[in-house]
Amino acid sequence: MPINKKSTPGPNFALLSSPLDLGFTTLKNRSIMGAMHTGLENPLSGYKLFGYKKLAEFYRERARAGVALIITGGVSPDFSGRLSLLSPQLSHAWQLPAHRDLVQAVHEGGAKICLQILHAGRYAYHPFARAPSAIRSPISPYRPRALSDRQIRKLIAAFARTASLAQQAGYDGVEIMGSEGYLINQFVCPGSNKREDSWGGSFENRIRFSLEIVRAVRQATGSDFIIIYRLSMLDLRSDGSSRDEVRRHAVEIEKAGASMINTGIGWHEARIPTIASVVPEAAFSWVSGMIRQHVAIPVITSNRINSPQRAEQCLQNGDADMVSMARPFLADSEFMRKALDGRPELINTCIACNQGCLDHVFSGRRASCLVNPRACYETEYPPEKAASKKTIIVVGLGMAGLSCAFHAAMRGHHVIAYDADNLGGQFNLAAEIPGKESYARSIRYFDSQLSLLNVEVHRNHRVSFEDLRDCFADAIVIATGVVPAIPAIPGIDHFSVMDYVTAIRRREMLGDRVAIIGAGGIGFDIAEMLAVNKHCDWYQQWGIDRHFRGRGGLLEKRPDCGASRTVYLLQRKKGKPGKRLARTTGWIRRLSLRRAGVNMLSGVSYEKIDDFGLHITHHGIPVTLAVDHVIICAGQHSENSLYGQLENIGQPVHLIGGARRVRELDAETAIREGMELAYSF
Repeated sequence: MPINKKSTPGPNFALLSSPLDLGFTTLKNRSIMGAMHTGLENPLSGYKLFGYKKLAEFYRERARAGVALIITGGVSPDFSGRLSLLSPQLSHAWQLPAHRDLVQAVHEGGAKICLQILHAGRYAYHPFARAPSAIRSPISPYRPRALSDRQIRKLIAAFARTASLAQQAGYDGVEIMGSEGYLINQFVCPGSNKREDSWGGSFENRIRFSLEIVRAVRQATGSDFIIIYRLSMLDLRSDGSSRDEVRRHAVEIEKAGASMINTGIGWHEARIPTIASVVPEAAFSWVSGMIRQHVAIPVITSNRINSPQRAEQCLQNGDADMVSMARPFLADSEFMRKALDGRPELINTCIACNQGCLDHVFSGRRASCLVNPRACYETEYPPEKAASKKTIIVVGLGMAGLSCAFHAAMRGHHVIAYDADNLGGQFNLAAEIPGKESYARSIRYFDSQLSLLNVEVHRNHRVSFEDLRDCFADAIVIATGVVPAIPAIPGIDHFSVMDYVTAIRRREMLGDRVAIIGAGGIGFDIAEMLAVNKHCDWYQQWGIDRHFRGRGGLLEKRPDCGASRTVYLLQRKKGKPGKRLARTTGWIRRLSLRRAGVNMLSGVSYEKIDDFGLHITHHGIPVTLAVDHVIICAGQHSENSLYGQLENIGQPVHLIGGARRVRELDAETAIREGMELAYSF
């Protein structure tokens, strides 16, 4: 567990730290750990084997650190509503023991907990999907069957049954998932609800399903039970709810018996990012503030709020009564403790990369966190000291080396670390890319933790074989990272050519016409850096109307936000550029470049570079790209010669990160390797 020494109190988070009285119960502060699927809710692992014990420990660690309320990942009220065939469902009394373990863990930690009830509707990834109308979602392979009137009424009773069971398990309340394009939201939206009976057609009919569910849950659970309704406040689709309809819906939800209203933004099928790193911090808090003016019950804001400073600002601005943060509690279980102790600079900040969390969950793996690989692995990597203290030398403080040094020191080892350049390695370059500025906070976090843990850090020191040949250490870790690879292209030494490191650090010298060789993650980073149009803000780029004048909160006409440069992004392989980008963010990056007018070409062979530009062959046709600069993003080479020298003389040496392997390496893998090695000492 990260160190958090007390000191003179820092920022005063007056509203964030203040309690919220709901009448029948009080929340100790204004923080909520929002709903997240972790992969530990799977019925096979959860009810029969080990999953819920791991999930309980995950929740316990965060409850102990001061969060007021935890909302679980979505649990279905019936079989048809499961997200997948193995997703969790709560419909029977025999399922209660596992849930009681979760509740007990959270209550022992001093927090309250609500069960999220979620019916996937047409988002269900199985052939038993049900929806208001038989319209297939563009992100699902299955066409749902339309619910009959009888099935709708049974489903309302199923929601109430699940809430009643949650109350029996000891939950303090439930959150009814009515946003992000799931079943209830599908009833509300005219584009997905084509019914002609009393559950469709008019706005009053389309919101009837949601109101009947809230009323049934309140009747089943009584007055002293938290009911949060997650309302889709901004659908981000052209046939979504209007501003007036969202307001009217919120008012009716309050009348139906909800205790609080949470903010839901966008549908999963809407091609607009809502939580990725490119989204500005607290980009949608204004939407929560808009609704808060019309209801008396507390309103919760959410989406891209990753620091206590930003949370406090949302509260001070009057945009919300509580702040929901999900991934920030993956990144740092002690988020609230550090904030309330006045040490927010020690928080391991969520960088909204999605790599360790959503990318894992959507591919059927256990969630974790790129910057905190202990997340959801608390039982495998407990915060305990090693059996004996050892001396560990770490050479190279990129993200793999920082992780290893930090976790080794946390386990009580004496750590000596060396770095030849700036701490953070390639992460420093990533932090220079628009939308990735928060990556610098990860370097700051590890740097501050190494200082608190008294790690001997030697900066600007390039270690040689002679430095370590005769040293007495229990382990030497080589984490020297990578250097850019330079392809063998005639003219590669031309003055117009530079590697990606130089391009990022000296971007002001780049001309108006640029070719990028290599369309991997770094190539996309460079293209995004060059394609930024400073005349369009983020909302304009994605067609969002902050005045909410049209349906779904979209602009009637998106402004021209094309790139201010001519940019070519090239790759040798045939097929779609960026095909191997991260699952949940790759589409954002490809769409951003396409809208910016970046020329993305695949199946390219590079012939030569000269004063006329970059000569290529594309689909068998010779082409000369008359560019001012050619930027090389064609991969990396490992720097690990020191490892072989030390291994040959029998030193206890280990290799991690980019120094170990370049192919298919990313920051998530590097940071996890550093932690895993530290736990082996």
